Amino acid sequence: MSTFMAKAENVERKWYVLDAAGKPLGRTAATAAMMLRGKHKTTFTPHVDCGDFVIIVNADKAVLTGKKLTQKYYRHHTGWVGGLKEVQYKTLMAEKPEFAMQLAVKGMLPKNSIGRQSATRLKVFAGENHNHQAQKPENWEK
Repeated sequence: MSTFMAKAENVERKWYVLDAAGKPLGRTAATAAMMLRGKHKTTFTPHVDCGDFVIIVNADKAVLTGKKLTQKYYRHHTGWVGGLKEVQYKTLMAEKPEFAMQLAVKGMLPKNSIGRQSATRLKVFAGENHNHQAQKPENWEK
């Protein structure tokens, strides 16, 4: 009996909806990263991008546990001298909750071409409405 190896042209992708309301940001991001990578499938193959499309709704209602709202910062550098910019997560979650969720998911994906390709299948919305009803997404309850 040989090991099954998926091929990129044979991968079937489904659409799933994750509801982040009242759940920790990291838990939701970890579930989304697992689904984007395809690890929930029995046909998972490490060198093939076999993940599904993931829609995260209610990103603005995701919860940061502990003192992360005040102690955690998003930092990036502009490239100029003294160009380190930092934003407190309290501000980030209030102004751009979609970006905070995308950052969390992106950090849990592999840092290679498969991870970059998987990140394009993530769709994040602050409210509970999304514009992907035509794809007939299923709710993910686990």
